[in-house]
Amino acid sequence: MHKATLPGLLASIFAVSLLIGCSDNKSSVGEMPHKARELVYATAKDINDMNPHLYPGSMAAQGMVYESLVENTQNGIKPLLAESWDISEGGKVYTFHLRKGVTFHDGATFNAEAVKQNIEAVQHNASKHTWIKLSSKLKEVQVIDEHTVRFTLTEPYYPTLLELSMTRPYVFLSPNDFQNGETKNGVAGFNGTGPYKLVEHVTDQYARFEANENYWGGMPKVKRITAKVLPAGETTLLALQKGEVNFVFTDDRGTDSIDVEAMNRLTQTGTYQIVRSEPMNTKMIVANSSRSDSPVSEKAVREAIWHSIDRKTINHSVFSETETAAETLFSSNVAYANIGLQKREYDPGTAKRLLEQSGWFATKEGELRQKAGRPLSMKLYYDVNSSSQKTQAELIQNEVSKIGMKLDLIGEESSSIAKRRSNGDYDLLFNQTWGLAYDPQSTIAAFAAESSYRHTTSGIPEAKELYQKIDEVMISADEKTRQALYADILTIVHNEAVFIPLTNGSVTVVAPASLQGVLFKQTQFELPFERMHFE
Repeated sequence: MHKATLPGLLASIFAVSLLIGCSDNKSSVGEMPHKARELVYATAKDINDMNPHLYPGSMAAQGMVYESLVENTQNGIKPLLAESWDISEGGKVYTFHLRKGVTFHDGATFNAEAVKQNIEAVQHNASKHTWIKLSSKLKEVQVIDEHTVRFTLTEPYYPTLLELSMTRPYVFLSPNDFQNGETKNGVAGFNGTGPYKLVEHVTDQYARFEANENYWGGMPKVKRITAKVLPAGETTLLALQKGEVNFVFTDDRGTDSIDVEAMNRLTQTGTYQIVRSEPMNTKMIVANSSRSDSPVSEKAVREAIWHSIDRKTINHSVFSETETAAETLFSSNVAYANIGLQKREYDPGTAKRLLEQSGWFATKEGELRQKAGRPLSMKLYYDVNSSSQKTQAELIQNEVSKIGMKLDLIGEESSSIAKRRSNGDYDLLFNQTWGLAYDPQSTIAAFAAESSYRHTTSGIPEAKELYQKIDEVMISADEKTRQALYADILTIVHNEAVFIPLTNGSVTVVAPASLQGVLFKQTQFELPFERMHFE
């Protein structure tokens, strides 16, 4: 995901619905052949520019059309367009052995030269990709032979394969679609190697994808997928209730467009099923440790806030049990994160004691605490377009008032909140981890980034040590060393309570009971449509 737009996306609603119609159903986007089934997913936004080397396009749609060299799975990095690879002893040279017999949707051959052209096109637009560290470390791409390509880095970088596996930008477009040998100023077409090809697009109405009959992995059983632009929320739910829509997919990242109770009622009929992934991300409150003029710069204040938040109530009342209470920055299923960090339970008594030990007192119960004449008052920023964030903010505001703390709630556009996070103009704000498949490395790299969480972490006593360990873990070639470094990094930020976790979000699917192969990728932005089929 593009670093410049990520904070807004993390704070905003990301929801799509899939509508499945039988062969005798008609729609404005055409009819299906007899006995065929069509997936039509309703999205509040158009698929936009599908150029895979830029960032405006729909990731769910791009994931159907384009592919990377390798795939990130629950069992680690696996082959995709590269059948195998070798890494030099020093960790700076990656040699990929490409899959043979692969073609782009327009018939062009996928080979080492196509890989070189695509990777170099991305690198020629470096300013757009500063969020992905590989872009600054990739020195050279060489064609060894038709099916062998070599990447040389300026220094070892262990997340190389992880970043090559992402939905964008290191995926492959037919060289025939390049404009003057580049992709940064637009492309002539959207021909990838993926299981589906884009065949029609009417802006702000629909986009149709059809199964790639020449797909190297075998032609998908669902022959057509249509992305239809519809208003999110009640419109989609009403269509579901009427039977016009019978598949809903949401990543639950603050989603306000799905009525969970209504979905549960539908599944009770036996016609539908609910499938939910493991945790994909963590919603959190980010505390600005570097703001010396604010109480938030004190560890005891941050810990007191942590102990004052009733996560179980938030999960129940805000998310209708679709999420889980988060005790740490990352859930235990995230790589390197299962290290047994000490929990901070919901405990207002402990919160009060921590504040008093730090010199924050009130003359009587219920009054605002003070220290050296300064009130225990801070501002909490939330996305004005997310009703779930607003509700959470109000719950937290009420809880901390019971321990003598005041929170002023301020709703702003996500872009404004992202700017505050970057320039340090905040006490507390809502945010979210980058999520799978970007974690832990991307969120942790952001701890030290000026444009991201630098203000969050720079005020803690261990800041210098933290940044050094982050630098070390990114170049470490030894697995045990990485495990130890990640454990140290996560322990530091946990102990300092600069990232206060709220809930873990998952991908949720409501689908016909007869639909098989409803699985999840190691990412919150795509579904493997090509694996779905009906009984």
